[in-house]
Amino acid sequence: MLEAVMVKRLRDYSLDLAISVQPGEIMTLMGLNGSGKSTTLNIIAGLLQPDTATITLSGECLCGTADGTDVPAEDRRIGYVLQNTAVFPRMTVRDNVAFGLRARHLPRPVISERVAYWMEQVHIADLAGVRAGNLSGGQKQRVALARALAIEPSLLMLDEPFTALDAESTRTVKDLTRRFVREMQIPCIVVTHRISDSAEMGDRAVVICQGKKEWEGIPGEMPELCSVCHCR
Repeated sequence: MLEAVMVKRLRDYSLDLAISVQPGEIMTLMGLNGSGKSTTLNIIAGLLQPDTATITLSGECLCGTADGTDVPAEDRRIGYVLQNTAVFPRMTVRDNVAFGLRARHLPRPVISERVAYWMEQVHIADLAGVRAGNLSGGQKQRVALARALAIEPSLLMLDEPFTALDAESTRTVKDLTRRFVREMQIPCIVVTHRISDSAEMGDRAVVICQGKKEWEGIPGEMPELCSVCHCR
């Protein structure tokens, strides 16, 4: 389970947010550009320092400003898929998927086994020796998903994962994400602008506006407009 309470002063407003996500649950995080969605993920991932925060994952405190706890980003066991996928274009698909495992200095046989397994699971095994820069958008997104899952994360986060994908690739990534979150029983946060994505993927939706929680509930029951900023 993820539980996060955070405050971060930004240029135009303060992010002041409390969220929780259960194992096996997909929470969609929605709001206008600049509303604090990516900032929220970056704070949880340890890539951005909050002013104050208490973040726990599977019972472990990752960030506690009250007592100075701050687990380094590389030790938080969070699978994070960015909007631009962040694959390494000059590296092969195999090396991209292995990147997080090598950074954790796992034994070579373990790395080889996990890389082969996850490439097969997300249907990119036939692309193992191809440089990532030569892949389509949908293929790159599957590489990024395999890389995130290969570390056996305690939390999966995806930031606008469908923006650059065609309809078929979007369906594939959605199906794979739902399947693995359920099978691995890990909490998952998906940032999206699309109501349809939230309805198709999310067990619960949170809408934020200028860093504050505007609405929370079942995606299919989401109101037509955010009462503060009309963000939808």
